[in-house]
Amino acid sequence: MTSHAASASLIGQPGSRTQIPTPAAVLDLDAFDSNVAKMAARAKAAGLVLRPHAKSHKCSALAHRQIEAGAVGICCAKLAEAEAMAANGVSAILVTSPIAGWAQAERAARLAQNLGDFRIVVDHPDGAAELGAASQGAIQVLIDVDPGMGRTGVHDASQAVEVFRAIAAQPNLKLLGVQCYGGHWQHMEGAGARAAAVADGMARLSAVIDKLRQAGATIDVITGGGTGSFAADAAQGVLTEIQPGSFAFMDREYRDALMADPDGAFEQALTIAATIISANHPQWVTVDAGLKAFSTDGPLPIAVTPKFAQSAYRFFGDEHGRLLRPDSQPVARGERVDFLPPHVDPTLDRYDVIHFVRRDVLVEIAPVEGRGASQ
Repeated sequence: MTSHAASASLIGQPGSRTQIPTPAAVLDLDAFDSNVAKMAARAKAAGLVLRPHAKSHKCSALAHRQIEAGAVGICCAKLAEAEAMAANGVSAILVTSPIAGWAQAERAARLAQNLGDFRIVVDHPDGAAELGAASQGAIQVLIDVDPGMGRTGVHDASQAVEVFRAIAAQPNLKLLGVQCYGGHWQHMEGAGARAAAVADGMARLSAVIDKLRQAGATIDVITGGGTGSFAADAAQGVLTEIQPGSFAFMDREYRDALMADPDGAFEQALTIAATIISANHPQWVTVDAGLKAFSTDGPLPIAVTPKFAQSAYRFFGDEHGRLLRPDSQPVARGERVDFLPPHVDPTLDRYDVIHFVRRDVLVEIAPVEGRGASQ
């Protein structure tokens, strides 16, 4: 949305955060680095391998920072995301969604050939056959297990064993283990509710793993989990690898659900900067951040600039937002307002670049190479 060229000349200038063209995705690097270090420490203490999910940012600069801080690699939701990350030097990638069809299998095979550590999930015998036929060498796969969400994954142990046998029939496929991600657990309110849901899901997963091992499968990697379910995932002791994403940035959905729970104890690193472009109405002002600036699948954005902390925001069209005037305080055209994004993943997907700042100084502008990579 914002121009890379328009911002580039501002890098390193004192106070330049206030000159970033808006609306803009602004990342506080100090908060981001703190969040990344905190999650790395939590994973290490729980004996879990950390593989953060890049669907939250689709930005190779951030993926590299996470790997440099101790992550074993990243997750990508789609092949196009993985291709964008691979083209920018990320070499350890797990694709967490199953694929279907010959063309998709060929793309996965190319990634497997070109990357040092490429992995992809499978949830159907035909998927194993397609990958095996397309492979130009060994492709590492994991069986995707449905945690009860009904979105992707084998539904029960018998389906899992069927997929395992299909994988075993392909000499160029190497089974690493299983994946089980409970996306519907992540925003449940209350640590107790999340823990109960995760316990049920991990019991379901454990039963599938037992049947796979009885059928002769070697299960070394058990990957899944997310920001909201981390504590419960760690307590169950089933997973070997964790794949949270939003913890590095945070958003309103997680703030509302996690509140004071340990899973929510991360700093707000990502905000959306906006500018008041009209202040003529006596009750509200208009900012330049509307439907195209935020995801609309969750709650409304919240102003985090102290002056506007009690000012309700409403979408005011594609390009505009309406923000109530603060009580007894003057507001001027041109004032800046920072917002807490509703749902960080699809919000960042609206931006061409992310502006990295330290103590309000712009230090880097990073492209979101995987923006719109939904294939």
